[in-house]
Amino acid sequence: MNARTEPEEAQAELDATVRPPLLREFLLVAGLFLVYKLGRRLATGHTGDAFRNARRIWDLERAVHLPAETGVQSALLHGGIPVHLANTYYATVHFPATLLFLVWLYVRRPAHYIWARRVLAVVTAAALVLPFTLPLAPPRMLTGTGLVDTGRIYGPSVYGPPADDHLSNQFAAMPSLHFGWALMVAVGLIAATRSRWRALWLLHPLITLLVIVGTANHYWLDAIAATAMLGLSLAVVHPPRRTAGPVDRGSRRLAPDTSVPVGAGR
Repeated sequence: MNARTEPEEAQAELDATVRPPLLREFLLVAGLFLVYKLGRRLATGHTGDAFRNARRIWDLERAVHLPAETGVQSALLHGGIPVHLANTYYATVHFPATLLFLVWLYVRRPAHYIWARRVLAVVTAAALVLPFTLPLAPPRMLTGTGLVDTGRIYGPSVYGPPADDHLSNQFAAMPSLHFGWALMVAVGLIAATRSRWRALWLLHPLITLLVIVGTANHYWLDAIAATAMLGLSLAVVHPPRRTAGPVDRGSRRLAPDTSVPVGAGR
């Protein structure tokens, strides 16, 4: 009798997916990060529109009774340590966490790696369109809200004065890829693992959400827009799956399974 259960057999087949060539994947992932960093730079030069849109977003959030971002920031400002930790999380976790996620999937779950890489590519490409159509100043730049730029005041900060910042477009707040990527990391790890505790990966996007709002780098609607884009990307790019053969519930499989995981070898 085969000692392995059906879920274990399914996971073993997915784990056996041939990994794509390492050099090609390195170039693809590096290109994804490069597009993320440089793509938004193409949408610079709309400062007036960015501040007008920021006021509209702020007023819209109040109109639909979203909680004010000031509430989250006030909690961080009750002590020096929470706000410093939030700034550090914003500055240092975003890229490394996503990269480690992709590396782990590539090594341990190649079929899920192919799926996750495609989803991240789609959501990132879609997110680069919005700064052209909706340039948006972050809440830390918006006067009259009671918010402060925690990175500039308490450190560490990843941004300099907008006029001198040649590495990023600070008027591309929507959508928040900080949150979109963090949510995809959680979704991907929940899909690729079988631990009963895997839902705890959702703490990463939850902490990221509180950080991006509390540091006044993003509005709630920036995260909502990122969630919608990720949802559409997940609907377009289906996760790896297998079609099970006939199974005898009292024992084991009665017919061989010749399915191939979606995305295998591609």
